[in-house]
Amino acid sequence: MARAIWKGAISFGLVHIPVSLVSATSSSGIDFDWLDQRSMDPVGYKRINKVTGKEVASEHIVKGIAFEKGRYVIISEDEIKAALPRATQTIDIFAFLDSTEIPLLNIAKPYFLSPDRRGEKVYALLRETLVRTGKVALAHVVVRTKQSLAALMPLDAALALIILRWPAEVRSIEQLDLKEEVREVKLSSKELDMAKRLVEDMAASWEPEEYHNTFEEQIMALVDEKVDAGEIQAVEAEELEQERQSADVVDLTELLKRSLGGKQRGAGKAAAGRTAGKSAGQGSRAPRKKSG
Repeated sequence: MARAIWKGAISFGLVHIPVSLVSATSSSGIDFDWLDQRSMDPVGYKRINKVTGKEVASEHIVKGIAFEKGRYVIISEDEIKAALPRATQTIDIFAFLDSTEIPLLNIAKPYFLSPDRRGEKVYALLRETLVRTGKVALAHVVVRTKQSLAALMPLDAALALIILRWPAEVRSIEQLDLKEEVREVKLSSKELDMAKRLVEDMAASWEPEEYHNTFEEQIMALVDEKVDAGEIQAVEAEELEQERQSADVVDLTELLKRSLGGKQRGAGKAAAGRTAGKSAGQGSRAPRKKSG
């Protein structure tokens, strides 16, 4: 099984479900390391001044955000740390909705959620509740200091966590500037019938074993040949381990009762908080986005 990259809990009302986050995908492609041909030493990254071409010592490097061409606002490390989201070690569910409401372009990266010790029953309860209601959970989660929007959904006997792109990160198709010939195209019935027949002739089922990255396969076959021929150079590497936390489970029935009982009492306060938050943010300036 893949190694867990994060441990915490799903926050569901007053219920906490201890879980481990495991990547549901693996990167495809060849990872080429840069090496010094003379010694086979790894070639690392150097901080180079792009104007002078000289290396810059780390104590002279600051972080800035360009707000105009050639003009920057400098942000200190303390200011960056103060703005980082607080790592709560929880997947905080704040709404339930139909999965069809989530636009395809917002889907970024899938993960599996594995129940930790003593969390199996409540994990199964949440999964079955999502299945029977046809809903997915919308949540906030902070992983490795990065705050993300996420969708929690059932997948066979498991739960999956889908990291979503923030709505502001998804561009509108209006940026394509589609011409009228595309928007209001006039197609004959003959053209549509022929295109439909072509699609039907090429119809197939999803067969994952048939889809291959041929470039990666050829390169790895070449690597195997060189290994068999003894063409190997040793390079040392270090692997870093990250400390992780977990969470405890308390009585499920009692927490569900308290969650349901406090729903109505907290509704007015939550609505007032949202209204106040919107009012406070109306005058704020949206952050600049990088082009491309």
